[in-house]
Amino acid sequence: MTDGGRRAARAYIGSFTAAGGPGIVAASVAANSGALTVLGGTGDVPDPAYLALAPGGDTLYAVSETAEGAVAAYRVSGDKPELIGSPVPVDANGPTHLSLFAGHVLTANYGSGSVTAVPVRRDGTLAAAPSAVLRHTGSGPHTPRQQAPHAHQVQPDPGGRWVVSVDLGTDSLRVCTLTDGTLDVHREIALRPGSGPRHLAFHPHRPYVYVLNELTPTVTVCHWESDDGTLKPLAEVPVLAGAPAGDAYPSGIVASPDGRFVWTATRGEDVLSTFAVEGEELRLTGTVTCAGHWPRALTEAGGFLYVANERSGDVSWFAVDPDTGLPRYEGSIQVPAASCVVIGPEAAGA
Repeated sequence: MTDGGRRAARAYIGSFTAAGGPGIVAASVAANSGALTVLGGTGDVPDPAYLALAPGGDTLYAVSETAEGAVAAYRVSGDKPELIGSPVPVDANGPTHLSLFAGHVLTANYGSGSVTAVPVRRDGTLAAAPSAVLRHTGSGPHTPRQQAPHAHQVQPDPGGRWVVSVDLGTDSLRVCTLTDGTLDVHREIALRPGSGPRHLAFHPHRPYVYVLNELTPTVTVCHWESDDGTLKPLAEVPVLAGAPAGDAYPSGIVASPDGRFVWTATRGEDVLSTFAVEGEELRLTGTVTCAGHWPRALTEAGGFLYVANERSGDVSWFAVDPDTGLPRYEGSIQVPAASCVVIGPEAAGA
């Protein structure tokens, strides 16, 4: 508990139970240091590899990244997430990402190359079945990774009008609408063949989107036109200062809340890269170790970066220099097979 009867901000960490992970772990977040302290957890849904919080911070949603594929809802008012209702099948294989959009939870299904929409009820629970499954088509030149579509992320735009799916298998982004529970492709944008887009981040207040590519260690800078849902690729920027020793496998990307910096994680090199935003350009300013092995995802909150290091089984946090954007390692907690971190707001204590 913090002063004034308020509960400290919470972090929620997903992990792969099939690789020894505990499921979903809740941790408190120290306001001044960003330090995490484990509070409790639950392993009642297999492989909750990616998480998303409802805007009020009282409901948590998780994909179950399994062959069957499902999404689950949790109450997070206490120190341990509590499953509400049964997991809902997403009619797809291997969901890797989810987000909330227009009264639905959307999942990006890597194995099936599709996006699923599951309605959210007024109380935050999930409807018993999806309202739509949008199946991608196409392939790419990189074998065997691009023999079929592989939707890796589905992300709403800041204005809340559009949702963009990122497909590693087809080297493309799909700008979509969701109307009356039905997903439709508004426009598909092709990126460089063989780039393998994985995740993207919107600039918080300028018309740019940064797309992190997994098959080539680069960020594609795009111009974003929110009025008509248009994306235009402008340039590709390497995420590393030199050529990697092997496959680099970039994983996560996030923009700072003030829009001055962009950070990426690269698994094959175990590094975080910092970019300065200069107009429509990104400039690589430095890399630091992720303080673990295989950084699968990263997030920013309160001037700190949090990194889920999957293979070393820990979550590290870094203070961000406000002038340069460069991260400085501060500490870690052990979470076997960690896959993502989301940070919730402070909440009133009971």
